[in-house]
Amino acid sequence: MNLYLWVAFGSAIGGCLRYALGRTVLDQHTTFPWSTVLINIIGSFVIGFFGTLTVSGSRFQVPESVRIFVMIGLCGGFTTFSSFSMQTYDLLRTGAWGKALLNMGLSVLLCLGAVALGHVLAQQSSHAIAIAQTKEEEYTG
Repeated sequence: MNLYLWVAFGSAIGGCLRYALGRTVLDQHTTFPWSTVLINIIGSFVIGFFGTLTVSGSRFQVPESVRIFVMIGLCGGFTTFSSFSMQTYDLLRTGAWGKALLNMGLSVLLCLGAVALGHVLAQQSSHAIAIAQTKEEEYTG
């Protein structure tokens, strides 16, 4: 039951962040869902980075509850695949095929790229920190 509370808490925070970003940063009165694309890219980067940085056996292991909070709760509440799907469907339904295809292409390609970038940066970060810690141990040992 405790893990469900972590999911619920993370989802609430992620949903509030999504709403705030969509309302304050990006204009909702455009004819293209830029806020949804950006939110999905950010969420994809976070899940790729955090998931890689904290995977089992890594130097930055965290409790399962923290991974569930961030990856399922926070990212799940923040990213907007259901909004993406509805907005894309509305574009298709109204005959805006070009915008619908652009939305699908940008969302899929940029979100995959964001996951990959997060993964690579997390691997490089953990490798650099491991080297620095090894050198520090050599100096102090």
